[in-house]
Amino acid sequence: MIQVPNFGDQRTQTFCVHCGGLEESRDHVPSKVFLDPPYPDNLHVTPSCIKCNNGFSLDEKYLACAIECVLSGDVEPQKMNRERIEKALSEDTTLAETLRQARREQDGIVMWDFHKSRVENVILKLARQHAAYEFNEPQLDEPIYVSFKPFISMSESEREAFENPEPPEFSPWPEVGCRAMLRIVQGPDVAESGWIVIQDGNYRFRVLMDGGIRVQFVLREYLACDVLWK
Repeated sequence: MIQVPNFGDQRTQTFCVHCGGLEESRDHVPSKVFLDPPYPDNLHVTPSCIKCNNGFSLDEKYLACAIECVLSGDVEPQKMNRERIEKALSEDTTLAETLRQARREQDGIVMWDFHKSRVENVILKLARQHAAYEFNEPQLDEPIYVSFKPFISMSESEREAFENPEPPEFSPWPEVGCRAMLRIVQGPDVAESGWIVIQDGNYRFRVLMDGGIRVQFVLREYLACDVLWK
């Protein structure tokens, strides 16, 4: 990926984007658990405190493994399509058992009962990072909404609304100097729809000014995630 510099207000880049605490480390966005090696060059990072950087790891691994279990229809490690997830489920028997208990069959259809709070925790974490990285505007407050839904559960109109939302009547431009503004000017790695592909088939995202800051991203071309701050 092309490295886009940030010429925005430096004061917004010196604290943890999750809690506002001290900047003690740099946190990848997305976490590498959602990607496969070889990893993209210049993977995005945001400032984080140690507690937050480490505190999301278990939920991120849970979500990455949960998605792969859904895609494979099972929890058996050898049935996973991603080597990293196969290894995670083989080594973490507690996680494997947790996901195994989430799987059930109803009328011959496989269904999953995942922990909504753990999924939302990861989605909000990633959205906060994207907002801070692209718009240079860390969002420490709670958003208006956090939503996620598999593409296979969407109607055609829902999918269209997610992929190509109607532009607002009035949309202010991002802060001068932030990455989002530079992408508008240069547009080196942004699709016409605004999507930025971190790794094809694994992760894509975009950040919009849509009556506030709206972050959308897609995991494994399966789970559509949408977060909005006013």
